[in-house]
Amino acid sequence: LSLPSSLSVFLSLLAAFAALLLVLICTIAHVTAKKMPTLHRHEEEKFFVNAEGRKDPVPSIHDPPTRELSVVVPSYNEEDRLPLMMDEALDYLEKRQKRDASFTYEVIVVNDGSKDQTTKVAMEYCKKYGSDKVRVLSLVKNRGKGGAVRMGVFSSRGEKILMADADGATKFADIEKVEEGLKNLQPWPDQMAISCGSRAHLEKDSIAKRSYFRTLLMYGFHFLVWFLCVKEIRDTQCGFKLLTREAALRTFSTLHIERWAFDVELLYIAQRLKIPIAEVAVNWTEIEGSKLVPFWSWLQMGKDLLFIRLRYMTGAWQLETRKCN
Repeated sequence: LSLPSSLSVFLSLLAAFAALLLVLICTIAHVTAKKMPTLHRHEEEKFFVNAEGRKDPVPSIHDPPTRELSVVVPSYNEEDRLPLMMDEALDYLEKRQKRDASFTYEVIVVNDGSKDQTTKVAMEYCKKYGSDKVRVLSLVKNRGKGGAVRMGVFSSRGEKILMADADGATKFADIEKVEEGLKNLQPWPDQMAISCGSRAHLEKDSIAKRSYFRTLLMYGFHFLVWFLCVKEIRDTQCGFKLLTREAALRTFSTLHIERWAFDVELLYIAQRLKIPIAEVAVNWTEIEGSKLVPFWSWLQMGKDLLFIRLRYMTGAWQLETRKCN
């Protein structure tokens, strides 16, 4: 049966409008895309301040590793939540080192332009454990979580690099689970592999505690991640990720997004580079004090997801490797 002519015309106009809108969005995404700038460090960001108050030059991700593990902790106004995470992490790391004298580590707290006493709190741990084990990198201005993690990664010495949130929501001992996930991916192509902590197994319990609106936002975000960028990982946003040094170099030196959606671009880049990725269930507890504002942060992330796909698709962003200056 043929459609009435007026309905047919309306559907044709609707299709034309949708096509025009898509072209417009693609054009905006391409034109507004920032190219691959040199990663700049301010003069103050080229040093760690050690426990004695002296300046130690930061190493480079391009240097050979001298530690087995680097833990990078992005911190923005975290004076209240950071101590719990640091106590748990350092207790675990010290006990592990006593069991295995060959195990070496460093914890890098990246103060992302905080306005509170985050640096002072972190420096107390530097004084207690020594500036070779706990290092504090203070950024001149706030770069966003992704930007802070990248600066920490590029200043690390570890063969493996763990991203860990300052709130301590993930039990630190679960590093053994993500290490096992990384090990199970061997042999690693070009020494590259990533193991992601995941809260996907806790989704049913978390939905029961959320409002319908937040649940709707969560499902919408998960759909956009799956539809536009990353299909194989159920939980892209858990801040507990373990990377080999080479995988960290390749992915973070290509990264463009510096705020909340950086995890998605990181995993999108990894998929494009055919880096194997494991997803491992970890224990997780919601800690009060999150900096994420549900509606507006998710709206920004939704825009970022769309632009990630369009900018790589149109060639505005390339899978290049930048040098950190």
